[in-house]
Amino acid sequence: MISLITNTVHQITPEGIIDRYPNSYNHFVLPFVIGMTFILVYLLIGLIRILYHLSGEDRLKLLKSLINPKTAWKNIKDIFCDCLLHTKIWKRKPLLGYMHSAIAFGWFLLIIVGHIEVGLFAPRHLSGLTEGSLYYPIFYRFFIWMNPAHETLRGSVFFFLMDLILLYILSGIGLAMFKRVRSIALGMRHTTKPSLADRVALYCLWLIFPLRLLAEGFTADLSGGGFLTRPLNWVFRAFFGNELNFLPTWWAYSICLGLFFLAMPFSRYMHILTEPLLILFRNAGLKVRKPRKGFAEAEIYACSSCGLCLDACPMNTQKKNLKYSSVYFIRFLRRRNKKKVNEIADKCLMCGKCYALCPVGVNSPAIRRAIRETHNNSIKSDYSFMDTYAGSAENSDKKNKILYFAGCMSHLTPVIIKSVETLLKASGEDYEFMDRDKGICCGRPLMLAGRTDAARQTIQANTKIINDSGCSILLVSCPICLKIFKEEYSLKGIEVLHYTQLADRLIKDGKLKVSKSSSAIVYHDPCELGRGCGIYEEPRNVLKAVAELKKASKEKDESICCGYSLGTITLDEKDKAKIAESSVSSLMAENPDEIVTSCPLCYRAIRSKAEVPVKDFAEIICENIEKQ
Repeated sequence: MISLITNTVHQITPEGIIDRYPNSYNHFVLPFVIGMTFILVYLLIGLIRILYHLSGEDRLKLLKSLINPKTAWKNIKDIFCDCLLHTKIWKRKPLLGYMHSAIAFGWFLLIIVGHIEVGLFAPRHLSGLTEGSLYYPIFYRFFIWMNPAHETLRGSVFFFLMDLILLYILSGIGLAMFKRVRSIALGMRHTTKPSLADRVALYCLWLIFPLRLLAEGFTADLSGGGFLTRPLNWVFRAFFGNELNFLPTWWAYSICLGLFFLAMPFSRYMHILTEPLLILFRNAGLKVRKPRKGFAEAEIYACSSCGLCLDACPMNTQKKNLKYSSVYFIRFLRRRNKKKVNEIADKCLMCGKCYALCPVGVNSPAIRRAIRETHNNSIKSDYSFMDTYAGSAENSDKKNKILYFAGCMSHLTPVIIKSVETLLKASGEDYEFMDRDKGICCGRPLMLAGRTDAARQTIQANTKIINDSGCSILLVSCPICLKIFKEEYSLKGIEVLHYTQLADRLIKDGKLKVSKSSSAIVYHDPCELGRGCGIYEEPRNVLKAVAELKKASKEKDESICCGYSLGTITLDEKDKAKIAESSVSSLMAENPDEIVTSCPLCYRAIRSKAEVPVKDFAEIICENIEKQ
């Protein structure tokens, strides 16, 4: 072993510490240096390309957010919590969250503490490429041997910390290996099929830290070690004698690091480096404008392919439809497989569950809509049935407080309109019915299909009618309408409310008095109302006042889509029926007497599959209004 130590240099530092090291360089560092150089150049080129494709407005937004102290603090917080600690996964699946944070946060700590250690014991190696600053802290245990400073309490603390962090990471690696064998134990029913680049990066990641442990274990008698590496060195010497040839393990460690960085841009692990960029963009208020450029490209490369969207997607009720989930959609986008991308984009229900549960926050539905807009906006014949939604209505001279817009789907379910009007009359509210004669669409179906030009025309016509009405509240009974009114309409001074929100307000203000029945009900969260607009508590507040409210197995942001969303363009009737059955099964977890929903589309879909009565939200409220 001593024969391997060549050209040893002795230097007295300003602090009087003897710094002994074999060399500042050894050929085994080359794989790491090559891989690191490649990934840094790739990142720089990719960043320039993404910034180039951002609009001038978006670049200005990004710049302002970076110099805004409030946004800057949020960026730091989000990067720390989402990229390192993976708090979003922790909240839903603790064991899976621990696995991700152990690897990500552990590796981060290893790098930070390693650089601090070098800064304390060999400070000149942190400045200048000629001194090995690129690789020196990574292979510190190889280059620093028998430093007297390590025999101090401070040195012992660092040995202990580095071994503890390494053990933390290895526990995460162990769970990652176990997940590949039995993913259900970590809370995942489905996992993604890795590509070739994924496999190379994955196996390298699995080997990096065990190899680091071996390499540091082999040199622990020279460089010093902690509670893991020093006992490991004793074992090695007991089996192999004192003459340990430790260079092969350092070569293997460096090669795995280099291969990991070379494979990273073509694998799922690119998200490690691009997720922080996505957070900066998102906090700056940037949105998807084009399906593969600018902000969308940052989202595509930030996808970790973790597979959580496979379990989230309502279409997972049939194995054949797993290929339409967001993870494969993003993968085909990266491969520029236009045929597959268009197919998946058109099939999607656009329920938003993948986005709501994505730990990275990749807005896959927005990218799908951008793709639909690209290839569907000029196609009129395929979507001509939607043209019937775009109509007109006569302007009203009345200046009412509430303007009720029922929407197309509510008109197909008359019980909803009747119940909403009963509720308004019982509370004494003055209102006008905007689309009593039908013929008016909110424009959302056109928008979801990619027919944005037609949608804009509809929005423009409706906006004039609403503004001319003089109303202060626009009331809707369809969550599909609610979302587009909130996001795409310019209605200054007009509050847009869903009827669940208004009912909650009226009961709290004492304008609507209800009594509680003995019926046990369960509430279904419509996609556009819950995940789309974040309305979860208002309907529950009201329903708790009129009945015993039970829980579904999946509710709120995990609620299962009814399957009949207007978001899908090509999903067939059998597949929709399967999804509806899955939704009903979730709702029946605690055997309620009735199912309640607050969306006309969900009402019709769930009613077709449920064996218990299905009622609209306004309908069950009207049944329990106290007689004055």
